[in-house]
This record gives sequence, C-alpha cells and structure tokens, in this order.
Amino acid sequence: MSGFADLFEQSGVADQKLQPGQKIKARVVGIAREWIFIDLGGKSEGSVAKAEFLDPAGNCTVAVGDEVEVYFLADNKQEKLFTTRVGGSAVQAHLEEAFHGRIPIEGTVEAETKGGFLVKIGGASARAFCPYSQMGLRRVENPESLLGQNFSFLIMELREGGKNVLLSRRQLLEQERAARKEELRAKLKVGDRVTGTVTSVRDFGAFVDIGGIEGLIPASEIGWSRVEDLHSHLEVERQVEVVIKSLDFEADRYSFSLKETLPDPWEQTPTLFPEGSTHRGRVARLTDFGAFVNLAPGIDGLIHISKLGAGRRINHPREVARVGDELEVQVEALDPANHRISLALTPPAGGGEGEGGAAKTAERIERIKGGGKKPMADDDHRRDFQKYAGKKGSGSMGTLGDLLKSKLAGKS
Repeated sequence: MSGFADLFEQSGVADQKLQPGQKIKARVVGIAREWIFIDLGGKSEGSVAKAEFLDPAGNCTVAVGDEVEVYFLADNKQEKLFTTRVGGSAVQAHLEEAFHGRIPIEGTVEAETKGGFLVKIGGASARAFCPYSQMGLRRVENPESLLGQNFSFLIMELREGGKNVLLSRRQLLEQERAARKEELRAKLKVGDRVTGTVTSVRDFGAFVDIGGIEGLIPASEIGWSRVEDLHSHLEVERQVEVVIKSLDFEADRYSFSLKETLPDPWEQTPTLFPEGSTHRGRVARLTDFGAFVNLAPGIDGLIHISKLGAGRRINHPREVARVGDELEVQVEALDPANHRISLALTPPAGGGEGEGGAAKTAERIERIKGGGKKPMADDDHRRDFQKYAGKKGSGSMGTLGDLLKSKLAGKS
C-alpha cells in the first residue's frame, strides 16, 4: 500500500461512514470515459463525474496521481459518489444533500428581478433566487453583465420540496477568500511587489484587491507628484502593480504603494538641481513654515518663511506668495535620500542682502504676483498717520487735540 493510502487509512476516512457534504482530499487512481476514480484507502474507491474536470475545450484537467478536493454526495449501489459541485441533471436529485451538506451547486443567471436574480439550477422546476447582496463580495454595479453566466452557489434555504430555493454566491466567495488569505499570510511580506485590481477610488485613496485581501493605496502613494484628482489616475477594474507597505492580518488592514513601482525622480536631482543652481518653479502649496515650489514632476523644494520676506518679517507665506506663482529660486542644500531641497529666492541683479537688495526683491515678488497690493506693516501705518497729522519725523503719532488745533489754525 502506498504511503498516501497509509496516511488515508490512519486518518480514519476509509473506515468512517461519510456524511453527504463531507469534504475530503483524495488521489486520482483512474480515469475512464465518463468517470474519475479516487482512492479512499483500504482498497476502497469513489467516483467523480469526469465532466466536472473538463476545461472549456473538453480537455481533462487532472491526471492519475493528482490530489483533488471533493464532497461526498451519496452511495449508489455500494458505490460512493463524490462531486466538486452539484450540476446538470443531478441538481434536482441531490438538492437535499447539497443543502444539508453545504455542497456547491451550479446555476445559470437567467434574469434580474426585484431584489436580485432568478437562477436556473437544473430542470424546469429547479429555479432559485439569489439576492443582490448574496451575488458577490461587493455591490453589483452592472447587473446586466451577469445574465447568462454560470456560477457556483450554496443553498441558504430549501422549501416546498425544492421548488423554493434561496441561493448565495457570496458565501462561497468568502470561503475561497478566507483560504486565499491564509495562503497570503504565509508567503507575503512588506516590500513585495504584487498585482491587483482597483475596486474603488475615493478622495483619500484607492482600494486594491490582490486576490484574498484588499488594501488601500493612500493618496500620497499614488504618484511622486501631488495628485489632486485620483479619478484621473485610477479607475475601477484597472490592473495595477503595487508594493506592500504594511500587513495587519489580525485587523484586516493593509496598505500599498503605487509610486514605489514608478521611477524615482529624486534619483536625478544631483544632476538636474545641483547646489548653487538657479531654476524657475511654481508655488505648489503654502504652510506656516514656508512655501513649497515645484521644480519638476514629483520634485518640490522648500523656501523657508525666513527667506520669503526679502529682509522683513512676515507672519505667513501668503503675505508675499500665492499658490501658482512663478518664482526664480536658487538651490541652497540638496538631500536626495530624504527627498529634500532647500531653496532661496534668487537675489536681484546688483542687489545683495542689504536694504536696497531687499527692496528690489520685494518689488520683484509683487511683480511676479501680478501687481497684488503689498500688506502694510505697522511702521508704514505709523508713518502715514504722522504725515497726515503733520508730525512726520517727530517720533510722535500726534493726538486728536493736535489735529483740531491744526484745523482751527488753518481757518484763522
């Protein structure tokens, strides 16, 4: 007896009374015209219809020695019948076994009706209903695309002698997904590249199914440059290659990166943006601590707030710059490994960091901004008020009495 048969007998499967729907693994020992024979141990064999192992071209997909996973269906004249699923003319005869044993059955989606689909699962009397919520793992977006297709289902309810049948395809898919998840748990690791299908696109990211688990590509991981509209980059059903960023099988939370499968533009920064070089770029975003300027797709540099005011103190970059402004900048420091470029506004021709240079720099910023009015500093307000009060250069802002005195003096 082979080692496999020994193990089979030791497991007790060969001697125990099989129950309809009981799932076992067995090895193929023979292939005939209509049947495939499997070894049950102890010189006992079972039979599976060969039609269940034929591909669309009619070729048998198993060979002698292969291991198969089957369900016990029934005893037929002391012969044990097994199945991978109940289908064809056998459906009507084995509905009870399929229901109680949770054996998958084959069905064809015939029509859409209120709340779900009508499914033909055998003879004319064997029609069943599958609710929308039980047809797939996710909401059915295009019901018409399912019409005429064959699927495997589990029977959820069986009434009136098989004339009233409620089906679920979702439960089978969940079982398959759980088995696949365990396979992935054993072999996946952070940093692996995998291929998946986009299942939904949201403002904060896109969900991708890699066949067993579904993870999120955050918006920041879509591309190297800032992505404002995710729908313009990804669409549902698109196949994508992603890098695994995190795996949490216990909490069922996973994250992926699309940008890490793309060429890293920062690898070229030492050549394209060496320290001391000058470039033109557009303000991409403003923060409390400075302005980020886009120099190339995926490459942003920072002008610190202390270098934006042209020598005068500002409270926020919005006082001197707006998103979309075009600026001429100089690279002060470069850190490609951490994706950082430190920038400064280029000094104007003939102007340094002194008062004259600062004034010219401020004027240039205003000119680039399109002539926007410069915010008035406290000293500017004070000088204007002193001028109006006739106290310019006195160091005093003047009083209401001084103003009235001046007015009366003018009338006398």
